Amino acid sequence: MRCSPRGRCSPWHCPTTPRPRLLPDTAGVPCDWIDADRAGLGAGVVVYVHGGGFEHSNPATERVMAHRLSRATGRPALRVDYRLAPAHPFPAPLDDVVAVYRALLDQGVPATRIVLAGESAGATLVLSALLVLRDAGVPLPAGAVATSALTDLTGSSPSITANEGRDLLSGAATGHILPRYLNGAAPDRAPQSPLHGDLRGLPPVLLPTGGDELFLDDALRFAAAAAEAGTDASVDLYEGMPHAFHAAILAEDPPPAGRTFLARLRDWTAGLG
Repeated sequence: MRCSPRGRCSPWHCPTTPRPRLLPDTAGVPCDWIDADRAGLGAGVVVYVHGGGFEHSNPATERVMAHRLSRATGRPALRVDYRLAPAHPFPAPLDDVVAVYRALLDQGVPATRIVLAGESAGATLVLSALLVLRDAGVPLPAGAVATSALTDLTGSSPSITANEGRDLLSGAATGHILPRYLNGAAPDRAPQSPLHGDLRGLPPVLLPTGGDELFLDDALRFAAAAAEAGTDASVDLYEGMPHAFHAAILAEDPPPAGRTFLARLRDWTAGLG
């Protein structure tokens, strides 16, 4: 029997302990466990970080999204109910995501079996968390899925204006939300603005993005900068699709774009090992 360095037997290593479907410690951050296939923690964990402009949460819808992600990846999903701006601006939401991830490691979940996944503001937090964890010397997850990611909080990507009126999201809304999240933090600095960070040494990153998104160039610029830094980052471009197009998977029988997204997610995460 091998036990954790903290002296507690890890359910990942202990042959005499049944593997639980969930772990109790989420560092004080409210979370929900969703296990679509009842695969148990031996399959790994997908940590789901919801969108909502850093300010909003819809737990019922997010639980359905977590269920779909769990079913596609074959892993239990942990929905992180992080603190919200403007009452809790940067870095509070990011701190919560990092704390939950570190709590999983402390309970014996191997980093190599964790995938971080988020959309919109949640995708930003996922990418920011990678930078914080890397800088702290914490073992990084197997990979990260950042859908419809805002990576440059300066709002300087050309698609912010080029896709105005084509996307469901407006530039005016973005301009209102970001200052409330940043609360005086510089928009051209990492980790709050992932594109402006050192992207070396990160795990593989998948960036599913709609072709009509305001944040299209945020994804393209991040992938290019990551590749230059030696990080495996790829953009899946969904032509004609708006911001957070993957919400189509909330339907039990999703349209073609949703089915493509789920199939790609299944294959990509399976390739992580």
